[in-house]
Amino acid sequence: MRVLTVNPGSSSVKFSLVEADDTVRARVELSTGGADREAERVLASVARLPPPDAVGIRFVHGGRDYTRPVVIDDEVAERLHALADLAPLHQPLSLYALGEIRRAFPDVPAVACFDTAFHATLPEAAATYALPAEWRERYGLRRYGFHGLSHAYAARRAAELLDADLSDLRLVVCHLGAGASLAAVAGGRSVDTTMGFTPLDGLVMATRAGAIDPGIPLWLLAHGVPAEELRDAFEHRSGLRALAGTGDMRTLRSRAAAHDEEAVSALAVYHHRLRGQAAAMTAALGGLDALVFTGGVGEHAPETRRRLAADLAYLGARLDPERNAAARGDSVISPPDAAVAAVVVTAREDLEIAAGTRSALSRQRSDLGRGPRRVL
Repeated sequence: MRVLTVNPGSSSVKFSLVEADDTVRARVELSTGGADREAERVLASVARLPPPDAVGIRFVHGGRDYTRPVVIDDEVAERLHALADLAPLHQPLSLYALGEIRRAFPDVPAVACFDTAFHATLPEAAATYALPAEWRERYGLRRYGFHGLSHAYAARRAAELLDADLSDLRLVVCHLGAGASLAAVAGGRSVDTTMGFTPLDGLVMATRAGAIDPGIPLWLLAHGVPAEELRDAFEHRSGLRALAGTGDMRTLRSRAAAHDEEAVSALAVYHHRLRGQAAAMTAALGGLDALVFTGGVGEHAPETRRRLAADLAYLGARLDPERNAAARGDSVISPPDAAVAAVVVTAREDLEIAAGTRSALSRQRSDLGRGPRRVL
């Protein structure tokens, strides 16, 4: 089955045409900040590709309703719109992409693949917030976790690189980029993660603060800061940008090397949070067999990888300096005798979306008792 995957990010939407054997026949990227004619140009390019058998679209949030990929019909589309305010940076882009894809391929089935789905296996102790029961039930307040498509692929690929059985491994998967999260993966299942009810929780990110005292927004609200200003600040004006004026890790590294105090301080805050939350993931696993790095920073920042491995050296983590510096694409970067291995995995959410799309359509075909539903 040939699948067109659609992966909306905070600044772009990536399209990949994935063949049945997982080779990528074509890629197109659309800037989400472009003019309407740019959207039309890219969609025209997509329409000229060989027609797909299905379209798979990444949705950041599936809420309580969706714990695996699902074929999109009217009912599903309505529910996805209702979830948009839980992931305001990404969910509206996915919904927009769905509408545009329908223009290009009106007769092709579309499947929603969710970043939250991989974390549906979280134990109740890890997923439950100590909040009033009526709130938890009415509003679905729980830890959902995100970047699940990336975490799932990276865990599986890491096992292949280590020539190991995924069911035997305890992994801390580090998806580090403009958005960042960690996942504790035991036997291929997520058992803990750093993001929570929304993607604002956890690590310090490019423009998001990560975990903060919940009393801070309450105090700011009480002192007259409007809710919309809080939302904008927490999504767009916090994190590394707030600490040093930029969320770009390469720029910060360069400035820190030149002894820029703001950059040095920002990186210290970033690594302090990364170290502490990575250690928490190992506690959820009861140990550690491998560190897995993926995402833009995880794949391309050897110094970030070096510092985290050094921080976890007490557990046996160790990198080979030459392998770490030379890593390009999927690589093992630890020495053969390291007690805790380390690998770099190129993020391939497109392959995870394609696999999820095929599985959802296969389930639909096999569900003989299901009545006809109009597919968008």
